[in-house]
Amino acid sequence: MPTNPDIVLLPGAYVEPGVTLGQRITIGANSVVLAGEARSSRIEDDVWIGANCTIYGDVVIGARARINHGSVVTTSVPPKAVVMGNPAKIVGYVDTPLYQHGVAQTRVSDTTTIASAVNNVTLSTLKYVPDMRGSLSVGEFLRDIPFAPKRYFLVLGVPTAETRGEHAHIACHQFLIAVAGSVAVVADDGTNRQEFILDRPHVGLYLPPLTWGIQYRYSADAVLLVFASDYYDADDYIRDYNQFVQYVKTGTK
Repeated sequence: MPTNPDIVLLPGAYVEPGVTLGQRITIGANSVVLAGEARSSRIEDDVWIGANCTIYGDVVIGARARINHGSVVTTSVPPKAVVMGNPAKIVGYVDTPLYQHGVAQTRVSDTTTIASAVNNVTLSTLKYVPDMRGSLSVGEFLRDIPFAPKRYFLVLGVPTAETRGEHAHIACHQFLIAVAGSVAVVADDGTNRQEFILDRPHVGLYLPPLTWGIQYRYSADAVLLVFASDYYDADDYIRDYNQFVQYVKTGTK
């Protein structure tokens, strides 16, 4: 059992030998953390685990994650994620205020762009014209959208429990629009983070380079359209959050 005073095990909690523990961890009453077959399970710093939880498999619980009471965790949990349920799924993120975009307008004649709390991330309400024959939404690249795209992709058919994104780009710009349904998007610049709900086809979120992006809580009918400024390049991705924070600070992976 852990002897580090920064690790709090409440009555009945058990951590199997082989689990790597960080600092300032609380494990709730009657919760069990098993090491997995490869003995590679790890709980990073500042994690809180509620009562009656079970964590097993070769998983990593990211820094500052929160595991709510009674959760069964069998897959890795990203840093700052809040999970719950059996099987556990992501239901939110700590220190991530929700951007409130106000009441939806029935007609928008000019694109408006509003800054967020995250560095250079903006939310745009694009031109929108409803009509009895159908509605029209339009945006112009290099005017409403601050780059010319070389690629687009669509994300659809995502189960509501799944999380996508969880990476940053070094050089690529992105612009996200939920053309159907709704998607929750978290943007993070390494210091500040904010959550946005994309639920109208004339609202777009601009993610500049060096922004950690996460998409989750897809509605069943959600279709997310993403414009990208560059062709696909695997070397442009940063897929580990700790490496992302380091890159923002030092400019190196």
